[in-house]
Amino acid sequence: MIGISKLYCGTVEASDPLRYGRRSRDLPSHLLQYSSDKKPVVVWNVGRRCNLRCVHCYSQSHDREYDGELSHAEGLRLMDDLADFGVPVILFSGGEPLIRPGIFELIAHAVQRNMRAVVSTNGTLITEGVAARLRDAGLSYVGISLDGLEAVNDRFRGMTGAFSRALTGVRNCLQQKVKVGLRFTITRRNVQDIGGIFDLVRTEGIPRVCFYNLVYAGRGSALIKEALPHAQTRAAVDLIMNTTRALHAEGRPVEVLTVDNHTDGPYLYLRLLAEDAARAANVLDLLKMNGGNNSGVGIGCVSWDGAVHPDQFWRHVTVGNVRARPFSQLWTDPSNALLAQLRDRKRLLHGRCAACRWLEICNGNFRVRAEAVTGDLWAPEPDCYLSDQEIGL
Repeated sequence: MIGISKLYCGTVEASDPLRYGRRSRDLPSHLLQYSSDKKPVVVWNVGRRCNLRCVHCYSQSHDREYDGELSHAEGLRLMDDLADFGVPVILFSGGEPLIRPGIFELIAHAVQRNMRAVVSTNGTLITEGVAARLRDAGLSYVGISLDGLEAVNDRFRGMTGAFSRALTGVRNCLQQKVKVGLRFTITRRNVQDIGGIFDLVRTEGIPRVCFYNLVYAGRGSALIKEALPHAQTRAAVDLIMNTTRALHAEGRPVEVLTVDNHTDGPYLYLRLLAEDAARAANVLDLLKMNGGNNSGVGIGCVSWDGAVHPDQFWRHVTVGNVRARPFSQLWTDPSNALLAQLRDRKRLLHGRCAACRWLEICNGNFRVRAEAVTGDLWAPEPDCYLSDQEIGL
């Protein structure tokens, strides 16, 4: 996760997280990615069912009932364990999490246990009443997925009217004073709509937008050939940075992030180095605090059936199940080979990643994406768009 507005527009300084000691429990939410203790943010897929049919869905969800999901009581026990373990944020995801019975009570329980609660949703079910209940439950943030403007989004989501209903959900959140933002996964199908998404942010007064790089998991595995060419990725990141700066110059300090491609960190630094060397040095310090990809370290996932994954995209690998052992024990078990490797991955990488001068601030990027493309977990990141010269070869 690269905070474009934080880094490129200077809304965060390297001294800011240091002021709180970089402890995740003490950091405000906008500085959480710079914590030093890396207690994981946990994605809980509270259910698999979804009312849409998105082409990139990592959970391969359908609109039907699924067996074996954690019960309400099991969910409460899970959250108690996460809270006792020191997890700072729980992200309720799915499927579509707002379909889950008792979701508002689960959110409220997380908040009562002093965790920040976040929901990742397609937004189509957020009526005024639902938005009010999210607010009353103490939700910190709701991220609503829009993968393009109306025609593109509806094709992407597999339902006519999905865009209109999601936009209504955004407006309902704004009206009910629930912090809301957009989530946009970039592919060849929708890259042309990035500018239009920014226009929507302007006209609707949306305070946050996240641009995700495609990860090849679930139905998204079929989209490997639809990943952007490297030159087009660079152009998209340039557009995001340019537009973010323009918004800030207009007096609209929108929070803008890119997610799931840590190449964006050194790319932003190199661009800023040519524009403002003093500012670039501060940004480099922040990127080092961020530490790059945190799968299996600063982020984990609990699936609908209790299976634990290094992140939400590792559907094919589990490190145990919370029905058998608490998450806190599974996450800290030194005998788990994959978690141990992810936490000491630099020595296992080879090729361009192993030799890269930016390894300290990228951490080898997304290993699950390298595995999906090459079959080799430690192969070079296929979506790194930096040249050999830029990475120091």
